[in-house]
Amino acid sequence: MAQTIADNKVATVAYRLTVDGEIIDEATANDPLEYLHGAENIVPGLEKALTGKKVGDKLTVTLQPEEAYGEYDPEDTELLDRADLPEDIEVGMELLLEDEEGNFFEVTIAEIKDDEVLVDFNYPLAGKVVTYEVEVLDIRDADDDEIAHGHVHGDAFYDEEDYDDEDYDDEDYDDED
Repeated sequence: MAQTIADNKVATVAYRLTVDGEIIDEATANDPLEYLHGAENIVPGLEKALTGKKVGDKLTVTLQPEEAYGEYDPEDTELLDRADLPEDIEVGMELLLEDEEGNFFEVTIAEIKDDEVLVDFNYPLAGKVVTYEVEVLDIRDADDDEIAHGHVHGDAFYDEEDYDDEDYDDEDYDDED
């Protein structure tokens, strides 16, 4: 009996992500996405749609914001001092910033004023209806470490053959804070 995608399985998929017909991201069969199913490694609607699929299955799924990257929150913005940001910023540019506690976060430059810059903390695809075209390439059982850590280990995820737990700090990705 062929394996199906279920919790604690590692699924390897090729996909194309589009918004309004424009390709936003893709993973090909030569450079696929490998993820741990049931560990919230991908958006909820796509994970739900892939549950029960087998190798060779192809599907197209269109997801509303609440099943993809979330609703857009117009209040999730902040004015920052222009002097605290790089000089070469432009509206629409995405930046990785660090706060006083050493936490990193991505922002999009929404507006540039003389002394201030409005940054948007929303994920760039928040509020968007997205479409995934997916092909299931492989399914395997996750190992105990992958299940415990909530993510795939190995070459596809880390691009390093000598991965060990010192290369990855689970606290950086712990949602239970």
